[in-house]
Amino acid sequence: MLREGRRAVIDAVHAELVANDPHSATDLPRVRAAVRQAHPLLPGTEVAAVAVAVAARAVGLGPLEPLLGNPDISEIMVNGGGAVWIEQDGALRRADLALGRAEVDLLVERIVGPLGLRADRTSPMADARLPDGSRVNIVVPPLSVDGPCITIRRFRTQAIPLDALCAPPVAALLAWAIRAKANIVVSGGTGAGKTTLLNALAGLLPDTERIVTVEDTAELRLPGPHVVRLEARPATADGLGAGTIRDLVHNALRMRPDRIVVGEVRGAEAIDMLWAMNTGHEGSLSTCHANSPLDALRRLEIMVLSAGLELPLAAVRDQLTSALDLVVQVSRLGGGARGITAVGEVVDPCAGDGPRIRLLADGDGVHHLPIRPPRAAVDAPDKRWCA
Repeated sequence: MLREGRRAVIDAVHAELVANDPHSATDLPRVRAAVRQAHPLLPGTEVAAVAVAVAARAVGLGPLEPLLGNPDISEIMVNGGGAVWIEQDGALRRADLALGRAEVDLLVERIVGPLGLRADRTSPMADARLPDGSRVNIVVPPLSVDGPCITIRRFRTQAIPLDALCAPPVAALLAWAIRAKANIVVSGGTGAGKTTLLNALAGLLPDTERIVTVEDTAELRLPGPHVVRLEARPATADGLGAGTIRDLVHNALRMRPDRIVVGEVRGAEAIDMLWAMNTGHEGSLSTCHANSPLDALRRLEIMVLSAGLELPLAAVRDQLTSALDLVVQVSRLGGGARGITAVGEVVDPCAGDGPRIRLLADGDGVHHLPIRPPRAAVDAPDKRWCA
């Protein structure tokens, strides 16, 4: 059945069921019977597909529920005109689904309403989180010219182990760095797997330590018994109740953390993260958008300078060099996979330049061992890790 034809059937059956008994739209056997009665010539597979779509409209995110139930889909994008695209197994393709403006408006309300957020002309952008942890971004007119846009980044219910993202020697090196309380920044592009890698690294943190996580949208799922999760939020419509990443990093320092995990640094909070790393919170972790470990250091420099503290560039670079030990680059690989492509050690500036990166490992294995002293008492790294 063509997309337009299926949609007409879905609309008609849903309207009839809701008119007679609103609760019947969620009863899948009754929905299938109604579809068969209204359209007796439809093939069985089409009857099942229409019934699922009708039932989905009554719960959750309506027509998107079948997509949200597919564990192979990592991203769902509703464009302004109502077209729905998905990323599945690392490939982008259009879904066999198109939404009308009323359906998209209802989806927006279902997402932001329970959270006390708004997405309208006075507040045309919103970030939210679904009950399963998936991250949602919404842009509505006038900023979105063709109509509301919804982007859902799926939350993985099953954590990916570190050795699935790199060669065993690289995993052993990073596990040693966690034990040595190295301060680590994970860098990568959008959708490269930064949060996935951060989850894998944070999963190695000792159960005996108190971990405080700070995120824009809570995505980390750490298995330890003593994890405190903080999540930023925008101001209400009255301009009250805002809690920024920087506010939360400040507050985390007062919560007696052994380590702080900042989901992503994007701005002035970078200086607070560096100060935390330099003042007794060794072994902290964070992520940032960057195309290489060296690019990550340069971006962090700019973020610190944006804090408005009028620090000399030399002082900022000293803070970076003393605070950070490793930068781990994660990238998209062929076939939609994601993996570690570089592990760089932060070393002292040379001839007045900024901090330098000494490459320890790449996608092929470990080539050099760290020269910076560990921040905790651990055994020396194993020379057998080197290729």
